[in-house]
Amino acid sequence: MSDRTTLAENFRIGLRSADWSLIRSLLTEDCHWTLPGDNRISGQVHGADAVIERLRLIAGYGVHFDFQRVLFSRDNLALSLHNTAERDGRVLDEYLATVCFLDGNRIRAIETYLSDVPGMNAFFV
Repeated sequence: MSDRTTLAENFRIGLRSADWSLIRSLLTEDCHWTLPGDNRISGQVHGADAVIERLRLIAGYGVHFDFQRVLFSRDNLALSLHNTAERDGRVLDEYLATVCFLDGNRIRAIETYLSDVPGMNAFFV
């Protein structure tokens, strides 16, 4: 198994099991994450601890992460997901690509692309 495949698998395991320390070990200290939209989880966060806090916040909304595929470029990887949740009469049903830019065997930046930004805005109020 390649290092990038192992990294993607560990990210998936960490997210599904809420193992924040496992995910934290996959990030560089100065990692940053950008999400589109205008809601509670949108924008850019800086630092591995901030990335973990954002993941905790998203998980706290009851989001189910359905990993579809891992996609590889020459140097980086992307996670294809289908996220769903229902909360207070609001429904989240979005497809996304989370692109992980790597520095060796760790994630130095994350950028997420969404299929339904208005739906995400309505859900994460």
